Amino acid sequence: MKMLTNYVTGRWMAGTGEGQPLYNAVTGAPVARASTEGLDFAAITRYARTVGNPALRHLTFHERGARLKALALHLREHLPRFYEISYQTGATRADSWIDIEGGIGNLFANASLRRRFPNEPFCVDGETHNFSKYNTFMGTHILVPKEGVAIHINAFNFPVWGMLEKIAVNLLAGVPAIVKPATVTSYLTHAVVEEIIASGILPEGALQLICGSAGDLLDHVTSQDVVTFTGSARTGHLLRSHPVLLRENVPFNMEADSLNCMVLGNDVEPGMPEWDLFVKEVRKEMTVKAGQKCTAVRRMFVPEDKIDAMQQSLAAALAQTVIGNPRNEQVRMGALAGQTQRREVREQVQQLLTAAELVYGDPGQVEVLDADPVEGAFLSPLLLRNDTPFTSIAVHDVEAFGPVSTLMPYGTMDDAIRLSKMGKGSLCSTIVTADDRLARDYVLGAASHHGRILVLNRDCAKESTGHGSPLPLLVHGGPGRAGGGEEMGGLRGVKHYMQRTALQGSPTMLTAVTSVYQPYAKGKDPGVHPFRKYFEELQVGDQLVTAKRLITSEDIDRFADLSGDHFYAHKTATNFDGTLFERQVAHGYFIMSAAAGLFVDGSERGPVLLNYGIDELRFTKPVYPGMSIYVRFTCKEKVPQERREETDIPRGIVKWYVEMLDDNDEHTGIATILTMVQCREQ
Repeated sequence: MKMLTNYVTGRWMAGTGEGQPLYNAVTGAPVARASTEGLDFAAITRYARTVGNPALRHLTFHERGARLKALALHLREHLPRFYEISYQTGATRADSWIDIEGGIGNLFANASLRRRFPNEPFCVDGETHNFSKYNTFMGTHILVPKEGVAIHINAFNFPVWGMLEKIAVNLLAGVPAIVKPATVTSYLTHAVVEEIIASGILPEGALQLICGSAGDLLDHVTSQDVVTFTGSARTGHLLRSHPVLLRENVPFNMEADSLNCMVLGNDVEPGMPEWDLFVKEVRKEMTVKAGQKCTAVRRMFVPEDKIDAMQQSLAAALAQTVIGNPRNEQVRMGALAGQTQRREVREQVQQLLTAAELVYGDPGQVEVLDADPVEGAFLSPLLLRNDTPFTSIAVHDVEAFGPVSTLMPYGTMDDAIRLSKMGKGSLCSTIVTADDRLARDYVLGAASHHGRILVLNRDCAKESTGHGSPLPLLVHGGPGRAGGGEEMGGLRGVKHYMQRTALQGSPTMLTAVTSVYQPYAKGKDPGVHPFRKYFEELQVGDQLVTAKRLITSEDIDRFADLSGDHFYAHKTATNFDGTLFERQVAHGYFIMSAAAGLFVDGSERGPVLLNYGIDELRFTKPVYPGMSIYVRFTCKEKVPQERREETDIPRGIVKWYVEMLDDNDEHTGIATILTMVQCREQ
């Protein structure tokens, strides 16, 4: 039986000793051995910090994101190999699709976030604050990559997705990773990392893999590192209390298995689409990955007058599930990850049965197709019923991490909310209802105890990703028992691996540091009109001050006729007593349009391709007939764009800070406009 190698300090290295044997979950046959004995974990963490971290932190967000995209495309070329290995974990083709292609999809999703960051190794975070009377002292925040390593200790149920969802975020942030998958299914993670390393897409040191025990890895963490854990709450609490993590104040993100729930609204009757949706979703949650998901539904709350009918519907649906060899196309549910896992689930079910009855399935035997029910880690879906959920504590405390769920009655929506909270914090919850009011009551009542809530009905069912599917651009995690952590979450997830630092100084100095023009900074003479410059030639701070334009009553009347905006304040005949205005006032959009007429150079074709939009437009002071306006027009920020096709014109987006001022040099409006500007280099 081969020994899995570990990829550490730039090379593949086998551990010493006998190692832990790993088995095929379907046949019980040995697959490999895993060992980390003999590895120098101090050297491994040092290598990540000294080799991987500098290589990543010096890349820009756009460069890191482009590598994530390239990596996702590369891994897609090796799907047949990954699927073949995944069958050995007990996963069906559909299960493996979630794990493998779902993980690769996560790379794509996080790669796309690069467009929301500057083409810099760091970014400005949040608003700028002016702290001075004469506009010479201000403050903002910047985010820079931490100078450590992300250590990911992952669960056995998603050996691919569990790794890729995490490293996508830290790599985009500019921080390397050490991945320690759960040993029992680490052979699949190993296969994916082999392809990642072989691709050469990531910088050296950006990713290391250890298959087996974590040894003394956490003894070597520092305050610049980040540790994430996915698994049981008990193990997570032990890791979180590690003395070095406490002493160094190491950020620790925990995603623990939780007692997630689904609620059937009391508006739903048998025969309604929502009734069928509830049944379908529960069946899916119980059978996909053989119920081995941290997001799986463990508790179901149904109106007490409908629980008998729901029990019958669920039992009928579960009876249609073909269990067996996941290679067989007829099979819809495969095996648990191993014999140890099956024993644990059976023990947990016995605890639940102290206050519940088994209404479908048999924990002791199961009929399987094309497999051995004894040698393989197969288990029947088990539907339990507990009629006293407020007094039976075990159902809100014990999780059977397999195809097990408990049906329970409730009276009012307040009861359902109270029951949902008795799980002491969950990753996710779903309410199935066609009633907007019920949905609102449940969401606002239960949200404090859940990381995510799905409101499921006929309107969204066709495109909904379902109860158990976290999305990379939304927060994945939950409070309390669920670990109190937040995985992914779009920009929030990336920022978890960065240090936020308050930055103070003059507007001009902060402009120079951040590469983003700050209000009241000194402008630069562009030499020529900024619209005559190509993208590469423009500099942040290039500034044009325009001539003035007199605003007349005739201008306002013509704009009203042209736009159709005849709001009372734009008419000369209006009685302005008791209003905010003294007399006829110019439309804000007219002032913005007039400003464009002042700063746009359209005398001949130039590098500016088009107007891309307006952000943060504010009208700050009325403009009356007889007043003049002028514009201070400044290059605020530059964002390059990728060429999707060879025939695309090379270009970037330029953000311009537009200040509209009156005769007293006071702002009448402020905006950020965006233009698409051609690059000179083809």
